[in-house]
Amino acid sequence: MNKITRAFIRVLQHSNNSYALLGRQLSYKSDLSLDKIYPNARLQLFTPPPPPPGNGGKFNGYIPMDKLEITYSRSSGPGGQHVNTVNSKVDVRFKLAEAQWIPEQTRQKLLQVLANKLNKEGYYFIKSDLTRSQQLNLADALEKLRTIIRAQELDAPTGPSELTLEKLRRRQERAARQRLQLKRNRAQIKAERQAPSGIDF
Repeated sequence: MNKITRAFIRVLQHSNNSYALLGRQLSYKSDLSLDKIYPNARLQLFTPPPPPPGNGGKFNGYIPMDKLEITYSRSSGPGGQHVNTVNSKVDVRFKLAEAQWIPEQTRQKLLQVLANKLNKEGYYFIKSDLTRSQQLNLADALEKLRTIIRAQELDAPTGPSELTLEKLRRRQERAARQRLQLKRNRAQIKAERQAPSGIDF
């Protein structure tokens, strides 16, 4: 019995969906197919697990796509006639109060800062129509979100040191002295231009 007949009988015996399996086994495979290039590799696609949270409970940049609601629409941006046919504008939204992938302290800061930008249901929206590409606009929207989150994790800027305040005070005093000296010099020059007032010729 030849190979094809054996494969055909094996497929018919083991499956109800025999046509699909038969097609996979008997179809043409190129010399450049993955199982021939990487014969010992497992060719199973999988989603890697999320990275561990950042040190100190900080945001690590990972945004789970299944926690976001992403919609695409027609953009008003560049594209000419192409803009009327492709949904390249990206709208990303999520419930900020329920975003467990954002550290708790950062989430509370975001809820205070973005309180006016949340809708009634508590959704926060990010839009992007920067380019003509849907994927690039999605990447841009996610980067905007990362930037907003990381901005809240930065330490609040402290006031200037005493040394800096002293330097500023001295500069202001010196500028005031120079300004008054210039005023005196100009007044002296104007006074010298005047004719003497109490002398009669």
